Amino acid sequence: MSEPIVLLLSGPNLTLLGERSPEIYGHATLADHVATATAAAAAHGLTLEHVQSEAEADLVRAIHGARGRCGAIVINAGALTHYGWSLHDALATFAGPVIELHLSNPEAREPWRRQSVIAPVASGTIAGFGTLGYRLAVEAVADLLAGS
Repeated sequence: MSEPIVLLLSGPNLTLLGERSPEIYGHATLADHVATATAAAAAHGLTLEHVQSEAEADLVRAIHGARGRCGAIVINAGALTHYGWSLHDALATFAGPVIELHLSNPEAREPWRRQSVIAPVASGTIAGFGTLGYRLAVEAVADLLAGS
């Protein structure tokens, strides 16, 4: 039997991590974060697939493609977190755990960042821990998939 697949989704502007607002998002690149998540997944017997897009439609297609194929989704939707209702609707059709992930803490930032359209369809949210959040998200998924 193959290892369960965790789909990691990265939204708009995350390709600029490491250079965009390092005082908020840190100096690690998206590749660094994906490597952290990949290592955490492997340590739990999971396979990680990563999809990044600047386009909401691409992320929706990835979620649709994960249905019945992936065990869980970890999503850092970037700014789409606050208005990406098509992501909300797509994630609502996914049967496995969904973890919403943020490098920074939206509650400590601008008021418009405090509203998430992802949170109502997520199993949980991990925010404010930088790169550590990627490991924590995969560990949460591993526990949820194991029934803990």
